[in-house]
Amino acid sequence: MPVARPAFFFCAITLAVGATIAASGRAQPIINASPSWVPLGVSASGANSTAWFHEPSSRQVVACRTLEGSGSNAGTVQCTVGKLP
Repeated sequence: MPVARPAFFFCAITLAVGATIAASGRAQPIINASPSWVPLGVSASGANSTAWFHEPSSRQVVACRTLEGSGSNAGTVQCTVGKLP
């Protein structure tokens, strides 16, 4: 007795999807979220303050400073990234 075409295609698609899932394996996360920034120091003058951080592996330095808000607005933080020679 011949197999009906819709049932044959359904079985073929199901087997193909199952084989693809089995062959792909588990997904592994590639994000390393461990902190590697080393604090270097801070300074303050009036209402402004600055903090410096260093990442030894990439030789990057980040300086973040606070900026005063006007009136009832909260202040903001502005960061600048540089690379050591």
